[in-house]
Amino acid sequence: SNKRAKMAEPVARTTVVGSSVQIRIYYERIKKLPVNRSILSDVVSAGGHLWRIEFFWDDDDANIFISLRHMNKSRSVRAFFEALVLGMDGTPSNQSRLYLCQNFESSGDGTHKWGLLIVEPDLAKRFLIERHVTFVCTIMVIDDSPILVPPSDIGTHLGRLLDHNEGTDVSFSIDDEAFPAHRAVLAARSPVFKAELFGSMAESTMSSITLHDITPATFRTMLRFIYTDELPAEDEHQETSTEMIQNLLVAADRYALDRLKFICSQKLWDKVSVDTVATILACAETYNCQELRNKCIDFFVLEENFKQAVFTDGYVALVLKFPSIAAELKRRVRA
Repeated sequence: SNKRAKMAEPVARTTVVGSSVQIRIYYERIKKLPVNRSILSDVVSAGGHLWRIEFFWDDDDANIFISLRHMNKSRSVRAFFEALVLGMDGTPSNQSRLYLCQNFESSGDGTHKWGLLIVEPDLAKRFLIERHVTFVCTIMVIDDSPILVPPSDIGTHLGRLLDHNEGTDVSFSIDDEAFPAHRAVLAARSPVFKAELFGSMAESTMSSITLHDITPATFRTMLRFIYTDELPAEDEHQETSTEMIQNLLVAADRYALDRLKFICSQKLWDKVSVDTVATILACAETYNCQELRNKCIDFFVLEENFKQAVFTDGYVALVLKFPSIAAELKRRVRA
């Protein structure tokens, strides 16, 4: 199976791409190979390069030798190679592990041969399965100078589209403030908008839609997120209030914007304190934010937190709206 991973941050420009293969060899056949003849694996693709693994037999030492061959004639590469033998229980044997890290030049003849020492009597006891030996070979290509791909800028482009009102075909009116938008973008991002704007609802034929129960500021922020998949940067001199985040979470729930809902949940969790936990817990319960709910309860039931939080207005509202949660909190605190 192909694998792709980025290295640690200090060497972030280095990428490693690799493939692992299992190769099963009939033991009696490789023992009868003439000198300098080999059993070849199929061509293996790893890191955009083609490879072949060769298996040789050495009569003098009763060894199996393994060779890695780079098949690309026009490209040089640095690669790491690991070979292991599977034991009878199907797990790799650490006693037969081999490593190679080498530069393979563009001549197409970049091979390296070394011995895998398997003593014949021991082989039959530990590695032979139905007269075959199974090797697990991994080729990892190390590229120190990859072609750098810039980060996605689709959000920037769609954000400009929203800012300049180019090609808008629907407008939302909230408290006499208009928000032009694009039906296709809204429908692609929100199943609720898709049903409203392209379904059988009255809004599908309206050029201007009046919205209630949402503030212009909340809708503006949600609309920006729909186009850019990001929230506007917070003003360093003006902290976003818990109420504003809760309003945005309500809007995210209303329009089935799940990622935005998770982002709001995290922002609310960052603001949890003995003064806010009851209010945030009530919001999490109302809008089915299960992870936020659980975190708030865990915070609440700490004795020192509970003794202060029960005297807040938020706790009074929580008890009235969700008596079952209040009972759960008291039960866990007593426990």
